[in-house]
Amino acid sequence: MGVNKQAERVSRIQHVAMVGECMLELQGEALGTLTQRYGGDTFNTAVYLARCGAAQGLCCHYATAVGDDPLSAKLLQRWVGDGLSTDLVLQIPGRLPGQYLIEVDERGERSFSYWREHSAAKAYFDGETSPLEQGVARWDALYLSGISLAILPPAGRERLFSLMQALRERGALVVFDNNYRPRLWPDVAQARAVFERAFALASMALVTADDHQALFGYAGLDAAVAAAQALPTPELLIKRGAAATLVRGRAAAAWQEAPTEAVDTVVDTTAAGDSFAAGYLSRRLLGSSALASACFGNRLAARVIQHRGAVIPAEAMMDLMNEAAR
Repeated sequence: MGVNKQAERVSRIQHVAMVGECMLELQGEALGTLTQRYGGDTFNTAVYLARCGAAQGLCCHYATAVGDDPLSAKLLQRWVGDGLSTDLVLQIPGRLPGQYLIEVDERGERSFSYWREHSAAKAYFDGETSPLEQGVARWDALYLSGISLAILPPAGRERLFSLMQALRERGALVVFDNNYRPRLWPDVAQARAVFERAFALASMALVTADDHQALFGYAGLDAAVAAAQALPTPELLIKRGAAATLVRGRAAAAWQEAPTEAVDTVVDTTAAGDSFAAGYLSRRLLGSSALASACFGNRLAARVIQHRGAVIPAEAMMDLMNEAAR
């Protein structure tokens, strides 16, 4: 893409609203030494996107709710330091942030325990309107995940669907990441119905093949990939673990493969998919091809899984941030 066309793209895609929940993260051994951090799937993506897109004018607005307690206040301060705009954050008296415990085995694989039943983020759409809905005309892009939808009550979910439809109709980018966590859903039938609506409303979908297989019950990964390739979303990416990422930049376009990067030592797979999404979006929103954007996303994910925690230190990815800024 030429310089003038890319400049036009930058001026058009400036404000990205990202919906979800940031929780207190405890990592370590249960009843042992724990490290306190914070994170959540769309929050992790927002931070990495802010790092990779700020130099070109991308502004990431995080839409969630917190309480009026000291921990919530500290989280808000940290989020600003992470480069996020907090103008879409609701503070709800009496509510608290959710929290989760991550335990990581010797292969870097994770297991989770959650305390989020009464988290503030679940109540984001409980009022007559929300900051996200009030500013609907501002958003050039909206990003949400299967977890964003899972934590909301049915009425809140319907309002988020309405927002997706309104933005899609006026030509804004609507991005859905299919993160599926079975324990967040009352039954698989409801989860399937919700995901099908999200795929139909989105203009871009990031699909983890393992999650798609688990949700829809396909007999094997190949069947899940084939089903994902038939989804109605115009722009599709299908992540297949260490195998190359499948990329289709627009409806009816040919599928391409973006190679993943081999890593000698996997330390922690937390936020691998979240960082991939940020890397992909940071390049795609600013005019790069779908294939080039997916390659950059895979490079960022490979870097992230070599460090502990959902959000790695900025210094550990400074070369990628500098590359993204060029």
